Amino acid sequence: MDTELEKNLYLELSSLEHRGITIWLDGNPSNSKTVTSQLCFHEHSDYMRDYVFDEGVLKELHFDRIKKEKTDHNN
Repeated sequence: MDTELEKNLYLELSSLEHRGITIWLDGNPSNSKTVTSQLCFHEHSDYMRDYVFDEGVLKELHFDRIKKEKTDHNN
C-alpha cells in the first residue's frame, strides 16, 4: 500500500469483510483489496458509498461510481 489513505481504507474494508459484510463495486461482488486498489487508482473518479442494512444490521457496503454529466456552457 502506497499512501496512508490507502492503508486506512484497506484496514476499514477488510475489518468489515471479516465481520461478514459483503463489499460491492459498481454492482458486482468484490473485496477489500480490489475496492481499495480501484478507488485509489482512480482517485479522480467519485464513488458513492451505500450502506445496506437488514433489520438494523449492516449487511453490505456498495461503492458505485458517480457519472458526471457534461454541461453545455453555450446556453
